Amino acid sequence: MALLAALAASFVGGVAAWDPSLYTSSPAVLPSPNTTGIGWEEAFAKAKDFLAELTLEEKTALVTGTTGPCAGNIIGIERLNFTGLCLQDGPLAIRQATYASVFPAGVNAGASFDRELLYKRGLYIGEEFKGKGSEIMLGPVAGPLGRTPWGGRNWEGFGADPYLSGIANAETVRGIQDAGVQATTKHYIGNEQETQRNPSTADDGTTIESVSTNIDDRTMHELYVFPFADAVRAGSASIMCSYNRLNGSYGCQNSKMLNGVLKEELGFQGYVMSDWGAVHSGVATIESGLDMNMPGGIGFTNSTPSFWGANATAAVTNGTIPESRIDDMVLRIMTPYFHLGQDKSFPLVDKSSADINGVAKSNFGYDFELGPIVDVRTEEHTQFIREAAANSTVLVKNTGSLPLKKPKNIAVFGNDAGDFVAGLYSLTAGFSADTVEQGTLASGGGSGTGRFSYLVTPLEAIKAKAKEDGALVQFILDNEVITTDGIDTIIPTEDTMDTIVPPADVCLVFIKSWATEGYDRATLEPQHNGTGVVNTVAAACNNTIVIHNGAGPVILPFASHPNVTAILLSHFPGQESGNSLVDVLYGAVNPSGHLPYTIPKSEDVASPRIVNSTALVETTDPNAWQDPFTEGLFIDYRYYALQNNSAVAYPFGFGLSYTSFALADLAVSALVSNASALPDASAPIVPGGNKDLWTPLYTATASVTNTGDVAGAAVPQLYVNLAAAGAPAGTPAWQLRGFDRVDLAPGETKTVEFELLRRDLSFWDVEAQQWRLPSGTIDVQVGFQYGKAEVTGSLA
Repeated sequence: MALLAALAASFVGGVAAWDPSLYTSSPAVLPSPNTTGIGWEEAFAKAKDFLAELTLEEKTALVTGTTGPCAGNIIGIERLNFTGLCLQDGPLAIRQATYASVFPAGVNAGASFDRELLYKRGLYIGEEFKGKGSEIMLGPVAGPLGRTPWGGRNWEGFGADPYLSGIANAETVRGIQDAGVQATTKHYIGNEQETQRNPSTADDGTTIESVSTNIDDRTMHELYVFPFADAVRAGSASIMCSYNRLNGSYGCQNSKMLNGVLKEELGFQGYVMSDWGAVHSGVATIESGLDMNMPGGIGFTNSTPSFWGANATAAVTNGTIPESRIDDMVLRIMTPYFHLGQDKSFPLVDKSSADINGVAKSNFGYDFELGPIVDVRTEEHTQFIREAAANSTVLVKNTGSLPLKKPKNIAVFGNDAGDFVAGLYSLTAGFSADTVEQGTLASGGGSGTGRFSYLVTPLEAIKAKAKEDGALVQFILDNEVITTDGIDTIIPTEDTMDTIVPPADVCLVFIKSWATEGYDRATLEPQHNGTGVVNTVAAACNNTIVIHNGAGPVILPFASHPNVTAILLSHFPGQESGNSLVDVLYGAVNPSGHLPYTIPKSEDVASPRIVNSTALVETTDPNAWQDPFTEGLFIDYRYYALQNNSAVAYPFGFGLSYTSFALADLAVSALVSNASALPDASAPIVPGGNKDLWTPLYTATASVTNTGDVAGAAVPQLYVNLAAAGAPAGTPAWQLRGFDRVDLAPGETKTVEFELLRRDLSFWDVEAQQWRLPSGTIDVQVGFQYGKAEVTGSLA
C-alpha cells in the first residue's frame, strides 16, 4: 500500500511531480487467473470437452505459433476435426490476400465520430477475413493511443482520446465478431513509439533492451487502459501484448498488467497473444499471463527453436509449470472459437495467402488444407468504403470555394495525386518514405497496410468527373518540377515548357505525410516539400485548394495564405480514395469529419516527442532507453489546454461543413439517486471490470439544428469537467465523454442523447485502487469542437 500511496505524488502546475524511482519496476501478480467463460458459458463447456481429449503435446502446440499459410498459425488436430487457426493482419484489410478490399484507416474511422460507421467497418472487414479463411483478425488498435504526434502507428488507431478510442474499439470488436471472426485488440500497453520498440545490439555485442515506457498508475488507468476496457467489455476474443517494456518489464511478461489489471481487474476471459517476436523467455511469460506465443519461434520467424512448444511441454513434465496453467491457456483460446461458431463449416484458408506468405506447411509437420482463391469483395463493401472515406474527410478551411461548381479548367499539382509507382502496397514497401514518394497515399505502411486489388487515385477520379462536365484537366505531379520551375509552371513564359495554359479556374494541390510501422515520423510537416508546392501554386493561383493524404497531425504553415481557399484532410482513405474525394469536392457528400487529434501551429509547440538521441543510439547500457510519461494525463488537447490553447492551429473535434449548425436546450437527468462515491463492491467482475462501472448515472440531451441551406451531418460532442468537481490535482479541466453524428435536412432539428456511465464520470483513486466519483458538481458542455461550448449545464 505504501507504493500505491506514493504513486499519488504531489502535483505542480497541473502535472505530477515525477519520481523516477516509483516506475522502475512492476510488482509481480501471480498466478495467472483462470477463465470461467463469463458470457461465453456454452462455448466454455465445449472448450472444456475439447480440452479433455488433448495430450500434453497437443496442448502446448495449441498455444505455440508455427509456420503456415497465414501471418500466424496454430496447427490443427485431425482426430478432433480441428483444422487449426489462421491469424492475419491487419486493422484495415486482410493484408496477406488477393481480391480483398482495402478500407479507410482507423484514423479515418475515428474522424467520422460515427458509431454506425465504426460498427459497419468492423463487420465488413470481418466478413472478408472470414471469406478468406482467417479465424483471427489482428485488430483493432487501442494502442498507440496517440500520446505523441510523431508516433509512426497512430494512424492505425482511432484518435488521441481514450473515450473516442474506447467507443471506436468496442464498436469495431462487435462488428468483427458479429461476422464470425475473432478480434485481437492491440497493442497492450504503453506502445506509443516505434523507435527502439524491440531490443537492439550494441557494437560490443551487448543487448540493449526495448524502450521502457514508465507510466504512473492513474495515468495508466485513465488514458491507456481505458479503451482496452471498452474492447474487453465488447467481448474481444484476444488482446495482443506489446513490444515495449512497461516500468522495466516487457509487455508480454508484465504480470501486473496481464494478470492483475487485464485478467483480474477487467475480468478478461479471452487469451493474451504476443506481438510477433515479443516473447523473450519461456516459463516467465507463461506464468505472467501470456497465453499464445506468436509467431512461435524466437524472434520474428520460426527459423529458431521456440521458448514455448517442446520447452513448455518439458516445463510441465518437470513440474516447473502446473499443467493447469496450460489448460487455462487452451480454454482461453478455444472458448471464443466455439462461441463464434468457427467449428462449423468455417472456410479453408485461401490459397493466395499461402502464395504470398511462401509457405503452407507447419514446422510441426502439419500440412494445412487450403481452399480456392476467392473474391471476397462485394458491391456493398465498395460503396461503404467510398462513403466512409468521404464522411471521414475533415474540412479545416473553406472561404467559399467548396463545393466546386463545375469548373471548366482544373489544374492538379503534387505527387500525391497519381498512381503509386512502386507496385502494390505491401509490408516491405511500407518501410521507406522514399518508396512512396510518387503516388497517392491511401494506406500507411507496415503490417497494418493493405494489398490493393485496385486503387482509384484522385487524378483518375477528377478526370472522370471533368469528362462528365466537359472540363479541361491539366496536371504536374512532380514536386521538384513544380518547386524548381516555380511560378513559370502555372503562368507560362517563353523559357518553360511545363505550363498550365490557359490559367486554371481552380488549382488542386495534393500533398502527403507518410507513416509506417517500424519508424516514427521524422517531421510533422508535409513531406517531399509539400509546403513549397502549395506556396508555389498559391503564388500564381488565387483559388488554391489543398488536399492532404496521410498521417495526422500535420503542420499546415500555408493555412493563412489568402490564395489557399480550402484545405481538406483525407488521411488514409482506402481503395476508393479518388471517388470519395470527388464526392466531397463537388458536394455530393457534405464533409462531416472532425479531427480526432489536435493540430498544433508548429513542431516547436507540439506535445511530447519520441524518445531518441545519439547518446541512446550509441549506448552500451542495456537499460538506457527510458521514457517517463511525466505529462501524466495531459496529452493532445489536454496538453494544449495547459498553454491556454495558444499553440493550437485546429483543435480536437474541429471540422467544417458546407452548412451550419446550432445547439440548444441542454437538459440533464439523473438516473440514480445519491450514487455512492465508489462502485458497488459486491457487484460481480464482468468483462470490462466491476459491473457497476457500466451503470448509467445520467443522461444529457440537446437539440441540434441545421441552420444552413444544404443537408449535412453535425457532430455534437459532450465534455465533462471533473477537475472543478473535486478530482485530484493533475486532472484535465475538460474531457470528452460523449459524441454523436446526426444527419439533418436544412432547417431540421433533432434531439441527441448522451449516456454518462459511472466510469465516464470517475477518476482512478490510486490509494483505494478503485474508480471514484468526485465529490462536487460536475459541469458539462456540448459543442462542435474542444474548448468551444455551445450549451452548458451541470450534473446536479
